[in-house]
Amino acid sequence: MCTTLKHASEHWPCLFPQHGPGKKHDRRIALEPRQQQIVDSHPWEFIRGLFHSGGCRITNWAARMVRGERKRYEHPRYFFTDKSDDIRKLFGDTLTAVGIEWTTLARGSKPYNISVARRASVALMDAHVGPKY
Repeated sequence: MCTTLKHASEHWPCLFPQHGPGKKHDRRIALEPRQQQIVDSHPWEFIRGLFHSGGCRITNWAARMVRGERKRYEHPRYFFTDKSDDIRKLFGDTLTAVGIEWTTLARGSKPYNISVARRASVALMDAHVGPKY
């Protein structure tokens, strides 16, 4: 079953102040205090929503020589990609709040991705975020 709701109003920006004209990475994205309260109360839902819209879980691999033999090691890793510094900051701050260790990766000289690769942090992401669908 699916329900579609449509509503046109000039007051939508009052409810969702981050909505506006132009590209989101060119304008300020910030949560209102009431929105931040919701994120603080439900951080995993916020993380899951952002991840499912702009993230992926991959199997990273590396090859190393061990006693003269080439061995391949694989480990899972989460990535979140967004051009908006503000959105990446919101995501990173929320990851930190729930105990996830993460790093920022650049594309060229611009930060672009958030990476979660440490075993304990990947396990937390697996438990609370799960696969995309």
